[in-house]
Amino acid sequence: MALSHATSGQVVELRPFGADLPSHCTSALLKGRQLELIRMVLPAGETAPMHDVPGEITVSCIEGEVDFQAHGRTQRLRAGELVWLEGGVAHSLLAVSDASLLVTIRLANG
Repeated sequence: MALSHATSGQVVELRPFGADLPSHCTSALLKGRQLELIRMVLPAGETAPMHDVPGEITVSCIEGEVDFQAHGRTQRLRAGELVWLEGGVAHSLLAVSDASLLVTIRLANG
């Protein structure tokens, strides 16, 4: 089954999941020629292991807290905060509490 992505001009829901967060999972919101958006859900204690992507990214914390590791240091990312990385920078995440994040990726070949 193909993933359902947002279409041009479509409104996408980004409000916190709140108490319903545990019933949600990571999902792709849209993928255009130059941009991809993912709503990432990380239950407390779960990790996104060290990886990198060719294009620039932002990681915006919608709710919860995650430890974001990049450039040899770890920073706590809380609701309402975001971090930007240049393409090719290795990074990882560890959910300190149940968290949802908006990940924006500039597609390098777009």
